[in-house]
Amino acid sequence: MRVSDKGLAFIADHEGVVTRAYRDVAGVWTIGVGHTAAAGAPKPRAGMTITRAEAFAILARDLPRYERRVAAALAAIGQRAFDGAVSFDFNTGAVHRASWVKAYRAGNLTAARLGLMKWVKAGGRTVRGLVRRREAEARLIFDGDYGHATVTAEPRADVTTYQAQLATLGFPVGTLDGIAGPATRAAVLAYQRTHDDLVDDGIAGPATRASLARDIAARKRVAEIGAGSLAVGGTAGIAAGSDPLLVGVAVGLVVLLLASGFFAWRYRGELRRFLRTIRGV
Repeated sequence: MRVSDKGLAFIADHEGVVTRAYRDVAGVWTIGVGHTAAAGAPKPRAGMTITRAEAFAILARDLPRYERRVAAALAAIGQRAFDGAVSFDFNTGAVHRASWVKAYRAGNLTAARLGLMKWVKAGGRTVRGLVRRREAEARLIFDGDYGHATVTAEPRADVTTYQAQLATLGFPVGTLDGIAGPATRAAVLAYQRTHDDLVDDGIAGPATRASLARDIAARKRVAEIGAGSLAVGGTAGIAAGSDPLLVGVAVGLVVLLLASGFFAWRYRGELRRFLRTIRGV
């Protein structure tokens, strides 16, 4: 069984279609509809671009492994339920172990629907985007509803999130109102121009949002590095004050330098990314 054309559009609608390679939140090079090197050719790389038609062609090549997994897990099911289940597995890779699948096969659709809605967390936190995706998949699997072919407007909560991220990184958006107006689009465009792997279009698509999330994470890492260095430095100062021997001072300084060097090396990637963002280069 294969995903239908409507199913392809459904998956692309939720994954997003990005025609220029970008690094996702985890730093993995991605292109098209969530395609990474792990799925096979082509291998996304810096500066790589494809057309929307190529993005859908790559998606069609990526999907068979998920189609086979869903067919094995759910056996004979209708086309719409199949499309929704493939979307779930493409996003989570968990159709073979999700409890909702067992409930679905047993005919307990109420329990299956509730079980599907448990897959809304990332990093231990509930993610609004995953909630919306699971809701859409539930409507498709259990109600046969593909929903709208395209997303007509961004949820205000999502806009507010990336507005706050932009402001934190030094790209003012004005009021954090959840409206992607001229000021917000200008801030997005200014941010994109500091990143070679982003398309300068003023649109906060999947690539730009992933980049924002990574920059915010880098900023937090830099803060942790600074806090760690200060903590070690403070400890060294106390040791020096309580011990008049010069060796105490020497040991404290050595510890401080080693700790600072370790943190700087351990998070060198985050430091480079953070410095590139604040310098606008």
